Amino acid sequence: MNNSQQRGVTGRSQVRKAELIATGRKLFADTSYDALSMDDIAKQAGVAKGLIYYYFTSKRGYYLAIVEDSLAELVARAGGDTDLPGVERVRRTIDGYLHYAEHHHAAYRTIVTGGVGSDAEVLAIRDSVREELVATIAEGAYGRRTLPPIARLALVGWLSAVEGTTLDWTGALGAPDQPDRAALGALLVRQLRATLTVIEEFVPECPAPPNAEEPSDRRGDLAPVTGSP
Repeated sequence: MNNSQQRGVTGRSQVRKAELIATGRKLFADTSYDALSMDDIAKQAGVAKGLIYYYFTSKRGYYLAIVEDSLAELVARAGGDTDLPGVERVRRTIDGYLHYAEHHHAAYRTIVTGGVGSDAEVLAIRDSVREELVATIAEGAYGRRTLPPIARLALVGWLSAVEGTTLDWTGALGAPDQPDRAALGALLVRQLRATLTVIEEFVPECPAPPNAEEPSDRRGDLAPVTGSP
């Protein structure tokens, strides 16, 4: 087999693997991990069970691949638009994060809660993504990804609040008087700005970005950009 043929086989394999992951995301969105057998998964995917073992070794390996794929999509959506000015990038990050949660409820819940029970490997994947999101916010706010410990802890605290708020919001979407994504994004931006102001008090070398203390009546300046599809 020549190099061109090998690339073709590899490409087809990657496509098939991506298709299986996409199918798994839908299945685990509607059914719990324990309730799905490999026979069920193979039947829904329309493939032989051995093909899933070939790509993912086990049901657990398959599930972890689905979690990692969901996390990669979340980070990509939240961390895009790197060429934007810092403050605008922060707004886009928050809106991208909420967009993902709004359209992928089950995957988001798995990411935030750690998936199957207290699976250490899933929790480790989740924690790495939290660190990436904190670094993305720090880069937008300060132009750098590493921060003094107390500044990092403040952002981790803000992100933990975002996770809890977003979980509650996605669980009640469609209910009367629930805020839309733009309104919730504006709230989270306001809370982040308050956090950045507090960080500056404790860590003067991390000054709050411009407009971090806008008067409360200037809501038009706080609304996040909602141009993501």
